[in-house]
Amino acid sequence: MALSKTEYFIDLESSYGAFNYHPLPVVLEKGNGIYLWDVEGKKYFDFLSAYSAVNQGHCHPKIIDALVNQSSKLTLTSRAFHNNILGEYEKFVTKYFGYDRLLPMNTGVEAGETAVKLARKWGYKIKGVKKNHAKIIFVTGNFWGRTLAAISSSDDPLSTNDFGPFMPGYEIIPYNDLESLDKALNDPNVVAFMVEPIQGEAGVIVPDENYLPNAFELCRKNNVLFIADEIQTGIGRTGKMICCDYYDFKPDILVLGKALSGGVLPVSAVLTSNEVMLTIKPGEHGSTFGGNPLACKVAMAALKVVKDEDLCSNAYELGKFFRKKLRHYTIQSKVVNIVRGKGLLNAIVINDNHKSEVAWNICLRLKENGLLAKPTHGNIIRFAPPLTISKKEIVRATEIIIDTIKFFH
Repeated sequence: MALSKTEYFIDLESSYGAFNYHPLPVVLEKGNGIYLWDVEGKKYFDFLSAYSAVNQGHCHPKIIDALVNQSSKLTLTSRAFHNNILGEYEKFVTKYFGYDRLLPMNTGVEAGETAVKLARKWGYKIKGVKKNHAKIIFVTGNFWGRTLAAISSSDDPLSTNDFGPFMPGYEIIPYNDLESLDKALNDPNVVAFMVEPIQGEAGVIVPDENYLPNAFELCRKNNVLFIADEIQTGIGRTGKMICCDYYDFKPDILVLGKALSGGVLPVSAVLTSNEVMLTIKPGEHGSTFGGNPLACKVAMAALKVVKDEDLCSNAYELGKFFRKKLRHYTIQSKVVNIVRGKGLLNAIVINDNHKSEVAWNICLRLKENGLLAKPTHGNIIRFAPPLTISKKEIVRATEIIIDTIKFFH
């Protein structure tokens, strides 16, 4: 019996790829705006946005135009030479977010490692920490990638089992716990505190309202850098340009990625002050592809789209609507007991009385009903559509979600 197109492509991956992901059984071949189409021609609402990389919608014409136009001129020079786009990009992005300097990288995890290296360098050169004694504070539930440096800060066995030994100089404290942070910052060797304003991979965990601003003040009091990992929460996702804007403070180091290119290319960046950035000297850090002309042009176009189309406001307003509708439903629901999030970064938590495979089965049925989402940590389902979604579209998508969950009562 002949394989379907879907079965053929899944079998191809199974035969020649690594088993480091567990995707839903759908094979996608086209995206436009908030929609995706599979190889069988079926259309879906995208409610994952490539883990918030596609905030501007799939294949946004202005971003694609920037990609096409620059790709015919110059794509890569490495940083062995100057190019005519990088400086323009650095000026654009630093003014956009209000920082002195930018260090360009490619992936989110590279940007996270860059922030860690900058913090250590600043600790030795500016704060005066004894050589090889610098410490960085992380929190439980954090996730910023799967390199050895990233998993060294993780408390998730799935990330750490059989990958040791781990990076020294890290300390992990409870998330959303100011008392633990205050105690950890008493160590004069601490150079930075790195935190996601909302923990995405952990299941859209939103801290107490006073946590982030008070954590920032504790860092300031102890001469410690506050590193905001806004790779998933930044660039409009939560209803503000960066999530920290809700609390009226500017992180000492801002880490961006994902939607920085609208999901078109791997582009990430670390933004900080002159004092921190200028501790790095030639040859001490870099990337062959970081700051390439193609990525720079694409990222500028992607950021212009966010402001030109007022995507922050759209995410803020439609996020409130989405949570209100779901919360109204879950008052009577036996399946869902928590709805949480900010802007269009949201999640539902499946009732503890239900087994974790219920979330997976809900996502399978959502797929059948024309909406793509993915579980995380067993019983949590994230909902994060492109920020270009309209009121009419989110109403329809919410109806699909509620009708699907009702099936599991």
